[in-house]
Amino acid sequence: MPTLPVVPDGLIAVVKADCATCVLVSPVLKALVDDGTVTMVFTQDDPAFPAELAGHAALHDDRELGISFALDIDTVPTLVRVSQGTATDRTVGWSHESWSAFLGIDTTVAFGSLPAHRPGCGSMTYDIGMPEMLAVKYEKTPLRARRIELASAEDEMEAMYSRGWSDGLPVVPPTAERVMRMLTGTHRGANEVVAIIPPNLDECTVEKVAINAVMAGCLPEYLPIVLTAVEAACTPTFNAHGLLATTYFAGPVLIVSGPIASAIGMNSGVNVFGQGNRANSTIGRALQLVIRNVGGGLPDGVDRATFGNPGKVGFCFSETEDAARAAGWNNLAEERGVTVGKSAITLFAGEGPRALVDQKSRDADSLARSFASCLRSVGNPKLAVGFDAILAVSPEHLRTFAAAGWDKARLRAELLSHLQLRGEDIVQGAGGIAEGLPIHLKDAVIPKFRSEGLHIVHCGGDAGMFSAIIGGWVSGAEGSEPITKEIAPWQ
Repeated sequence: MPTLPVVPDGLIAVVKADCATCVLVSPVLKALVDDGTVTMVFTQDDPAFPAELAGHAALHDDRELGISFALDIDTVPTLVRVSQGTATDRTVGWSHESWSAFLGIDTTVAFGSLPAHRPGCGSMTYDIGMPEMLAVKYEKTPLRARRIELASAEDEMEAMYSRGWSDGLPVVPPTAERVMRMLTGTHRGANEVVAIIPPNLDECTVEKVAINAVMAGCLPEYLPIVLTAVEAACTPTFNAHGLLATTYFAGPVLIVSGPIASAIGMNSGVNVFGQGNRANSTIGRALQLVIRNVGGGLPDGVDRATFGNPGKVGFCFSETEDAARAAGWNNLAEERGVTVGKSAITLFAGEGPRALVDQKSRDADSLARSFASCLRSVGNPKLAVGFDAILAVSPEHLRTFAAAGWDKARLRAELLSHLQLRGEDIVQGAGGIAEGLPIHLKDAVIPKFRSEGLHIVHCGGDAGMFSAIIGGWVSGAEGSEPITKEIAPWQ
């Protein structure tokens, strides 16, 4: 591994040939080297540039970018005053005024023909991917995770499969450079502990979340959402351990609300629960990989799901907010206490989506009754109160409710009123079905959902008179409570 070079004391210039401003100031640099003002010139791309100094002892090759990296050069040309290996002052680009002040001379005397000012160019140390490469190359990273060395003949993808790091799909090799790039998505320290991950109850740092986000295929701008999801999932309220261990179908469902969803290009429209959108596909996957790779939550280990569902690879989507607001609907996070205009996630313990078909209802009351009839089937039509649900209302169905002036609160109230179940229909043995509520409730009226157990969102494609239901796992202290958490600003 190359070592970072020692930065010499003196007045140093850093330039590159592929910079018009560096070419412009080449005569100035030659004069400053000749009179001893500038002690060394480091060139990033061409060891013979500036041509006026070719072969001069003061000209040094910095194509390895060690000096530029050590001095954190972001613009060329840069003049840097170095004392005891530390930069004490600098000026960037070119201007008569700034160079004259920095050098203590009047540059217009000898170089009055040069323009008053020219901006510099970007340093090669900040080319795409270069900051991470240099940090790894010169071992100036905050990374602490154990490194796994593969034999030269090992295939990276197969090696990760064989070590059990995959959810069954290919994962992206989490090289140090990729992890460093992922960490640019947050201002949090790499070694900050995010959560204690079940079932093994191991500490999970920001770095470990970033590693799994890389493996999942995330971009750095997704990392704040993944970090928030990991924090939320590992609370007693959400109970990720219980959700993992249950034999039920469910897994974490992430609903992203607020401006971050559009900022990172999430899909809330056509095929919203399906494939094809990178953010939707990878954010939920990253959470599941953290639980697997950090917490040890392996299928047929602690994960005891009888069937599971495809969403357990990762289930994440966002809400369509503009049309919903036009109908007087707040997003889910705002309903749950997040300030309007803020970004947040809601984590719900849910199964896969099921279709709700109604292509005939043209008035709100008929459509609400149809929705209620379908919602009775969550868990089992004869079970009540124990399961929550998400109702995802499509644009075509939203237009029916909006035309009638129904906001989300009105729709929920109407649905809950239609979901009051007669005990005689749902107790054990009723209808010749052994499943059901205890027989002593036969004369009672039981709500299908607890009052806070029906969550309504708006998403989906513009065409199609279909909505969707995402049934929940056991609600309350015996299972999981939905949790909404604001996402810290990502910039």
